[in-house]
Amino acid sequence: MDSSKFGWVIIIWMLSVYVGCHGETNITAEPGQNVTLPCRAPNSSENLVLLWTRPDLGPDYVFVYRDNQPDPDSQHPSFRERVELKDSQMKDGDVSVTLKDVTFTDTGTYECRVTQSQIKRKKRAPEPDLISTVHLRVSAGECVFV
Repeated sequence: MDSSKFGWVIIIWMLSVYVGCHGETNITAEPGQNVTLPCRAPNSSENLVLLWTRPDLGPDYVFVYRDNQPDPDSQHPSFRERVELKDSQMKDGDVSVTLKDVTFTDTGTYECRVTQSQIKRKKRAPEPDLISTVHLRVSAGECVFV
């Protein structure tokens, strides 16, 4: 490979590492495990609205936090009582959530969105800022035959 092509390969690799390390995460889990979906938002929790979405699920959310509390009424039914804030105090802007007892159907792309403004309770408003993206893959562990 000549040096100019090698240079481009290095640049593309560095960009992919940068993008992967800043805002995108890949997680693999086995069915039944609890998984933390990481996200770090601005430190201020005043008027914080946190939306965890999975774009393929339509208008319902994976997790919603507004008015200083979770809002289960806006959650997709498959996530009710299975998602909670990792740190209820959201110290240092940690708005990660824990997804309990994952199943194969939880495989997908999750987006963490945060805004400091109010969003009307029942109406889907324009999307807040995308903070991080998590690609979750739930698969059975490898079998070992003896």
